[in-house]
Amino acid sequence: MKILVTGGSGFLGINLIRLLRRKGVEEIRVLDIADFDYPEKNEPWLKFFKGDVRDVPMVERVTEGCDAVVHCAAALPLYSEEDIFTTEVDGCRNVLAAARKFKLDRMIQISSTAVYGVPKKHPIYETDPLVGVGPYGQAKIEAEDICREAIKDGYPVCIIRPKSFVGPERLGVFALFYDWAYTGHNFPMIGSGRNRYQLMDVDDIDEGIWNALTLPRETISGEFNFGAREFATMKEDYQAVLDRAGHGKRIIGMPAGLLVAILKVLEKLHLSPLYPWVYATASTDSFVSIEKAERVLKFDPKYSNREALVRNYDWYVAHLDEFKGKSGVSHRVPWKQGLLAVAKWFF
Repeated sequence: MKILVTGGSGFLGINLIRLLRRKGVEEIRVLDIADFDYPEKNEPWLKFFKGDVRDVPMVERVTEGCDAVVHCAAALPLYSEEDIFTTEVDGCRNVLAAARKFKLDRMIQISSTAVYGVPKKHPIYETDPLVGVGPYGQAKIEAEDICREAIKDGYPVCIIRPKSFVGPERLGVFALFYDWAYTGHNFPMIGSGRNRYQLMDVDDIDEGIWNALTLPRETISGEFNFGAREFATMKEDYQAVLDRAGHGKRIIGMPAGLLVAILKVLEKLHLSPLYPWVYATASTDSFVSIEKAERVLKFDPKYSNREALVRNYDWYVAHLDEFKGKSGVSHRVPWKQGLLAVAKWFF
């Protein structure tokens, strides 16, 4: 097999690449605007192309000769609205067009549960309304629409909607929490923390993607929710990380209305890395049904929320010197805490 992974320099991308290689994939191509700076970069089976999914000639160049594509490339919510829509929507259209032009066996589209907005009922099913929160959620819906048109035409596209996933190499917004835990601070939580908020481990999403790549092509088209099978309340799951840090600190519930109002102001002033999808859902239940993925894609998540969070924290501590002082807008680096770095001294 020859597999193209767009966005392969990112957190999901590198973990997926390592799994694909363990599974015996003979050639893995990576297309990303960011450098591929992992140990695997010098392996003969890894072909890295620095480029943009919005660049049609580049997309066609790396797609030709592949058997399948996993489209992970995305502009995350901290990017500009223009970058989000052009990367998510135009990028998806370009990758899908190239996959069809060169007769790839299938495409895996990595979407998001952000397409559901902030629903009132749970669990969320694949058939529930799509109401994206912010440019990121809206752009993901538009990208899915492009994929659904291809499915109607008979081309197999598997649309995966994962919950937020953590694991080795994941930093981003989770680095904020891990920093507070590591440095011995209590952690404020929006609301009481008694809401159930499903996450998942990156290894579990990668195994699900592998199934989507290898099951019969006529069975994999459509939308599939991915998430942990076992999860408790936000307070219980995140407390496991503070316990692991060993400072005796606790999760502290905060009035949701007040904290959200403050975070909205800080976001508009560019003094906080937290965007609406994070703070609008943090105090509410948020979990999806994974029954369809279990049945059709043989999805079988191994990690609970707690196990995934603690495993990610252990990786964070072990690699702290490698990214200390770095920041950005991707999952590969910590996000700037802004005024939240000052707030932690009160906890």
